[in-house]
Amino acid sequence: MDTLPWRNPTRVARLEAALRDRILVIDGAMGTMIQRHGLQEADYRGDRFAAGYDALWSADGHAHGGGCACASHDQRGNNDLLSLTRPDLILGIHRDYLAAGADLVETNTFNSTSISLADYGLQHLARELNREGARLARAACDEAEARDPTRPRFVIGVLGPTSRTASLSPDVNRPGFRAIDFDTLAEAYREAARGLVEGGADVLMVETVFDTLNAKAALFAIDDVFAELGARLPVMVSGTITDASGRTLSGQTAEAFWYSLRHARPLAIGLNCALGAKDLRQHVDVLAQVADTHVSAHPNAGLPNAFGGYDETPEDMAAVLREFADSGLLNLVGGCCGTTPAHIAAIAAAVRGLPPRQVPALADAA
Repeated sequence: MDTLPWRNPTRVARLEAALRDRILVIDGAMGTMIQRHGLQEADYRGDRFAAGYDALWSADGHAHGGGCACASHDQRGNNDLLSLTRPDLILGIHRDYLAAGADLVETNTFNSTSISLADYGLQHLARELNREGARLARAACDEAEARDPTRPRFVIGVLGPTSRTASLSPDVNRPGFRAIDFDTLAEAYREAARGLVEGGADVLMVETVFDTLNAKAALFAIDDVFAELGARLPVMVSGTITDASGRTLSGQTAEAFWYSLRHARPLAIGLNCALGAKDLRQHVDVLAQVADTHVSAHPNAGLPNAFGGYDETPEDMAAVLREFADSGLLNLVGGCCGTTPAHIAAIAAAVRGLPPRQVPALADAA
């Protein structure tokens, strides 16, 4: 798809110029901020889903009514749905991160694929949720950029890993079984990507990749969507090292992860989630050595405590990530689970004025 023109060449030129100029700051956790509001079931449902189903949609002429099986799913915890039922809240979170110093904000679409939404009986909303999630982030970025036109702000359209894995069996007694296949994943990602583009995303990011085959399906789907459009957006990829083994869930080291996806020529390759910055450092270092593209890191605020919370303070996290930057490892940096606007403000201050990692021209570059 490298032969296709950029969908918005002016935006891409500004992003590339910013990457040459400084370390760019990605926002922090959406879920952490949503949890602070203590939302209840009714908050998630809003008016449209008050009865437990989508009042604006039904399948195959079905008429909703008393005892309707469509109402069998609780929606509390379905954070992506808030883009429809509480857009004010999601827009406010984007604004807070931009005010804290984020150059790029991620859409509230981590679970907005038909695969993940099926857990809530709302798989039909996939394209709409991606479109509206991108639209809200776009509005927040446009507001911030209007206040300071010299500093562009960019929307990262997020494509999460889904709740299924294509490489591993969820049943230890049936190692050959797969709960999902490549084609099903690709179709779900095509639908999501179309919505993100329609909503105004500047970049698409396949993130929190625990299974490289899932990521390959996403990248394949993205290429299909770009071919449909006759134009492309920059693409980022961010994997997750799941534990002290230093590997993704599907068994790859950071180096293997990069070489498995290098053919996609992403704008950036990186790591996020699962680990805190200290534990992630050695793996980001590996990427910085082998990747002939930009490198990103948005780690958790440490490891989760016994209560599922995160204890790493903004100051602690910023100090660790500054060392990443001092060592020449970073082009983009932000936060994942447990991080807040305070964390992003501290990180932005810590890396301000430090030069970005220089992208190497490797001898065997394809």
